[in-house]
Amino acid sequence: MKIDKEFVHPSHPNHKLKLEYTETPFCCDGCGEAGIGLKYRCQMCDFDLHKVCAMAPNSIAHAFYKKCEFRFYYKPPGAYKRVCDACRKDVQGFVYHCTRCGFDLHPCCANLPLRLDDGEQHNFYLCEKLSSACHRCGNKGLGWSYRSECKNYCLHVSCVKEMLVESWQTIYLNQNKNGKHREVQMGMLAPSLKGTMQNHHKGRVGKVRRCCQMATSALRIIISAILGDPTAIIAAVIGVLLSK
Repeated sequence: MKIDKEFVHPSHPNHKLKLEYTETPFCCDGCGEAGIGLKYRCQMCDFDLHKVCAMAPNSIAHAFYKKCEFRFYYKPPGAYKRVCDACRKDVQGFVYHCTRCGFDLHPCCANLPLRLDDGEQHNFYLCEKLSSACHRCGNKGLGWSYRSECKNYCLHVSCVKEMLVESWQTIYLNQNKNGKHREVQMGMLAPSLKGTMQNHHKGRVGKVRRCCQMATSALRIIISAILGDPTAIIAAVIGVLLSK
């Protein structure tokens, strides 16, 4: 698929959006979700779109909802608040909606791969429902998740999104009174998967170490899938998530 370096988007018709790369987190003005890496931006208006949101087709199908036809909307349809059925987060802007069934998907969630391969013989599969507890929150809950082929490792898509936002707040949003970024000890305020795993495995050091190794691998490829752009910044983010 050809990627235009600049174009006019219907949601921002007055100026052209230019494709650029950033290692600084941003909020997409289309869907309202966090992003990093490739984006389309209007420098004059401080307007940003995920690459996925900017290039979203008018309609899609999804393997989890075989009877649905999802159509793209710039604003959530209807008078009631809508929730993405993938990540269980509020729909604040761009959305794919099935009128017949009532399901909703953020564009980035709709674009998540069904299968991930970390290159080290570990495959992860996107699941509509969890049959075992998520390693982040400890619950099964609603919403999509990625599960390892061995079925020993699971992470909600929503949990990974929360971890990303929390880590970015730690790294980027802690500022002093002069508006300058403070130096932050990586991991001081970030969520700790390691602590969760210690509780899960009741302090068994070897089991926790192996699980953390798999967590590193899983997080890397799941974060890459959610952001749609594997970049160098992901390694730093993972370092924060797995610290302590």
